[in-house]
Amino acid sequence: MKERRALRVALLGPANTVHLQRWAAALAGRGHTVCVISQHRCDPSLLPHAARVVWLPYQAQIGYFANAWILRRELRRWRPDLLNAHYASGYGTTAALAGYSPTLLSVWGSDVYDFPNEGGLKNWLLRRNLRSATAIASTSHAMAQQVQGLTPEQLDVTVTPFGVDLEYFAPAPAPRDAGVLTLGIVKSLAPKYGVDLLLRAFAGLLADGEVRASRHQCRLIVVGDGPQRDELVGLSHQLGIAALTEFVGAVAHAEVPRWLNRMDIYAAPSRLDSESFGVAVIEASACGLPVVVSDAGGLPEVVRHGETGLVVPRNNVPALQNALKRLVLEPDLRSKLGRDGRVLVAREYEWGHCLDLMEQCYARVMLLAESA
Repeated sequence: MKERRALRVALLGPANTVHLQRWAAALAGRGHTVCVISQHRCDPSLLPHAARVVWLPYQAQIGYFANAWILRRELRRWRPDLLNAHYASGYGTTAALAGYSPTLLSVWGSDVYDFPNEGGLKNWLLRRNLRSATAIASTSHAMAQQVQGLTPEQLDVTVTPFGVDLEYFAPAPAPRDAGVLTLGIVKSLAPKYGVDLLLRAFAGLLADGEVRASRHQCRLIVVGDGPQRDELVGLSHQLGIAALTEFVGAVAHAEVPRWLNRMDIYAAPSRLDSESFGVAVIEASACGLPVVVSDAGGLPEVVRHGETGLVVPRNNVPALQNALKRLVLEPDLRSKLGRDGRVLVAREYEWGHCLDLMEQCYARVMLLAESA
């Protein structure tokens, strides 16, 4: 087996996100020398101890432009083997203005789904950022197709999924009430994620005669916070389900497995294509939960319909309700989907495997730069 070369990797992106923090820690753990460069500050303890950290001074939207010369200066000083910029609109702009080669631009979701539709200037800027990169990486095939639609000359976008630590996200005993079946979601409370659809489907489920006749009492856990929280709490009262719905609020990523293991069924009824991949869904599958997802964006990529979960049309409350009802009434199906879901995650989204894919992508980017 060919020995892996240790690289000097500059990660440019939002350091206050768990995604960038995990990439930094994983790369450092593989022996690569890492420099994190960001205008979004975080507690330094969340980044690898050995990593070099550069805080860019300018904030907000103007920072993506004003910080470019500082990024260029830091890259000239540190001379990484490559720059991996995360998020194509904001940090993609900073990277494009810095003009470093090689640059891998990792797209995340709303940067290629929403941003280019917010006006002609933003569309032009996003396309320019994509074209300025040596290569592009995406977490899903659906988002790779979106990139290729924006820049048809980019015939090859590498898919580098964001994986799951299977030791951390795993089935585990959790406190449960006898006779209670818990449905749940872990997501930001924003309209595009369809939590309102889940509340309506849950209300219909509670009113269903077959469900009412079953031996289970159903409850709903909503983990997360966001701009729609008050509206969703109000909707739960309006639908008469408030007593059986728990709004937990935001939790640290380290606490997510504990909440997932309190659930029996996981739902992700996102309504927009900007649902780029579905990390929360594969985390739920890793914990052995059967999942119900909409056919939005990259969600159908991480769920095998009828094998690891159920896929329903987006914005379709009756279809969502029927899928949830099926799982409530069929315990054997719940067990099978949950068990096979964890097998799927172990095969395709285990964190070490995803890190292998990113390292292979890095090697390819450097070869592209050398041959240019």
